[in-house]
Amino acid sequence: DATNLARDMVNEPANTMTPTRMWEVAAQVAQDWGLECACLDRAEMEAMGMGALLAVAQGSRQPPRFIILRYRGGPEAQGKPHPAFLGKGVTFDSGGISLKPAEKMELMKGDMAGGAAVIGAMRAIGEIKPSINVTGIVPAVENLPSGEASRPGDILRALSGKTIEVISTDAEGRLILADALAYARREKLSPLVDIATLTGACAIALGPFYTGAFTNNQPLLDRLLKASEEAGERIWPMPMHEDFEELIKSQIADVKNVGGREGGAITAAHFLAGFAEDTPWVHLDIAATSQSETERPDQPKGATGVAVRTLVGLALSLAEG
Repeated sequence: DATNLARDMVNEPANTMTPTRMWEVAAQVAQDWGLECACLDRAEMEAMGMGALLAVAQGSRQPPRFIILRYRGGPEAQGKPHPAFLGKGVTFDSGGISLKPAEKMELMKGDMAGGAAVIGAMRAIGEIKPSINVTGIVPAVENLPSGEASRPGDILRALSGKTIEVISTDAEGRLILADALAYARREKLSPLVDIATLTGACAIALGPFYTGAFTNNQPLLDRLLKASEEAGERIWPMPMHEDFEELIKSQIADVKNVGGREGGAITAAHFLAGFAEDTPWVHLDIAATSQSETERPDQPKGATGVAVRTLVGLALSLAEG
């Protein structure tokens, strides 16, 4: 049921599944399954200093939403980890000023599949009721070009205080996740798992059958891989060698948001790693696995709801110790 909820959200057109609608779905899930739900609006995000997220949202008339779902596992959750699942919620991605080609742009309604997976996972956790505290975070925006849109060459200041040189406004998912990761760290949540339709480069590397996984903590990744195997969701570990950090160094800011075509999925992950810092973290790139072009016995054509079952399995694993 939770996977199907995520599928339904991703299959919705972008003119109905807006950032505000994502918030409404999350609020309904919270009401139905006993979760806490909060949502930061643009003014609250401005006051906090979420400059990276707001830069992505400023080209659209759709207001951004920063959705927070909290599950409380009761007294038995004391002393256990408090994981956070963070899902990219770009309800439509035109690329912004760095406009995408028209071919297959209609599929960009599914650029919020990571956010849908987090909402779906939190719905299942609310029903299963494991003895662990879990927080779901979904930064939800629409990325469109307009007279107010951010530009290549802009310098942004993220919630963490780091400055970002924008090379491409089509590398927007990592910008909204940068502020989400900083928020999770501010709340002292750990471990962190982010889920995002982040890069076409990951699809080129792994094809349509494997989600790419990147980490700064091998034991956490091992636990997540076990959960994914039990869930029947294929995940493949990708390298995170420090040499790739050289490709996203900026001469005029702390970091730039694109490192070139070579190793694009890895440099994107390194960008996020800089905002996860020393908190145990895994990044799941579901760009290739969030949609299925063909119908299979276990999967209709369209949105897959990928990562919902893996996230739930990881939460249950952490609850068991």
